[in-house]
Amino acid sequence: MIQKQDIIALAEQCLEGSDRFIVDILIKPDNLILVFIDADTAVTIDHCVELSRFIEKHFDREEEDFELRVSSSGLDQPIKMLRQFKKAIGRTVAVKFKEDEKTMNGELLAADDAGIQIQEISIKKLNKLKKEVKGEILQIPFSEIEEVKEVIDFN
Repeated sequence: MIQKQDIIALAEQCLEGSDRFIVDILIKPDNLILVFIDADTAVTIDHCVELSRFIEKHFDREEEDFELRVSSSGLDQPIKMLRQFKKAIGRTVAVKFKEDEKTMNGELLAADDAGIQIQEISIKKLNKLKKEVKGEILQIPFSEIEEVKEVIDFN
């Protein structure tokens, strides 16, 4: 079976010198390998193809059959790394807490090794109008967070 650390080593070798980085690698029991990458700027399809080809050429399909999928860590994926949190500063995020599984929306103001700082945002309805109201600024340690995702705003 293909080992995760081998995929990590190859991906890091390929991404070295670029602003792209590994977010997560999953290897399913049926040898489906999922590689998620992100970048400080943007991830293109060409970046994914380049990494996929680089990894594939280092494994022999005659020895072990596998399926490899390389993709960007999209907006539907949780933010996992400090580098991603720093990239999302100034954006609206949804924070899901471990204890009560409640979710809070807020503007991400800062992030460090200990946690994040957000300014709570709530929506107030006045008749048919909706108004975004900024609330208090909160420091939230990573130990209290289940997941954080960027909020997609279509307005």
